[in-house]
Formats: sequence, structure tokens, C-alpha cells
Amino acid sequence: MLMIRLARRGKKNSPFFRVAVSEKGRDTFGKSLEIVGYYNPVSKVKDLRFDKDRILYWISKGAQPSPTVRNLLIDEKIIEGEKIKKKLHKKSEKKAK
Repeated sequence: MLMIRLARRGKKNSPFFRVAVSEKGRDTFGKSLEIVGYYNPVSKVKDLRFDKDRILYWISKGAQPSPTVRNLLIDEKIIEGEKIKKKLHKKSEKKAK
């Protein structure tokens, strides 16, 4: 299955993300089919760019956006729908002996 997801790049403590189309099982640092945008959460001004035509093309071909990418696409009004809430993971507590 194809996924539209974020691929981390940048230096330590200064990340930016490429919005990439790739196979679900493939590593995000590996090869991707296409780079369709980027997102820089560190900059003071919201630095977010998408190639709307290519994203809609890949979605029409069956690619599924990750929850984070889906929320960003909804914010930019590229797709319509409800945002997906962030899932909180419970940390397992280790019993001290």
C-alpha cells in the first residue's frame, strides 16, 4: 500500500520534513516514489508547501496519507474531512525489585 508521510531530514535539534509518497513497509530514509512537499516546524513563520495536484493524483491512485499528513492537508484545505486526534501511548511501568 502506498502512503503519503513525513520523512525527517535536517540536523540534530533542527528538523524539517519532506512529504513523500512511498510504500508503507519501506524506511522513510530510503527511496521514495515522489517528494510532494515539505514542512518545517522549527521556523518562526509557518513553512509548509504542498504540490496539490500531485497529492490529489496519488490519493486517486489509492495512496493513504498518514494521520499527521492528513491533518496538515485538512489545515491547508487540500482535502476535506475531520482531523484525526493524536493517540497517546501509555508507558509501561517497570516494577522496581
